[in-house]
Amino acid sequence: QVELVESGGGLVQPGGSLKISCVASVDDFSIYAMGWYRQAPGKSRKVAARFLNRGGTFYSDSTRGRFTISKDDAKKTVYLQMNNLQVDDTAVYYCNAYDTQNRLDYWGQGMQVTVSS
Repeated sequence: QVELVESGGGLVQPGGSLKISCVASVDDFSIYAMGWYRQAPGKSRKVAARFLNRGGTFYSDSTRGRFTISKDDAKKTVYLQMNNLQVDDTAVYYCNAYDTQNRLDYWGQGMQVTVSS
């Protein structure tokens, strides 16, 4: 059973920064390609940043240059450092773990990030 627990969300002013975390309760963290998705009000869930199955990272056009995804394999944790946050970044942020061996997706419960003055 895979459990993803997100933390670090909240309210931040435009131009501010926030770092969110996701701890994965898994046996072998190395087989999972981790990522962050977000869903703004009234919109579909979209990728914000993620690690690719065969290595490397991917960022959406709106997050590239401002967001940085990283991970700590020993802690089984993935992070998303978000800088220069804008009102349009307001969304529920979801941690995603893609099991590359069994081709299964797992999701965290979601966490609100609100950018507002």
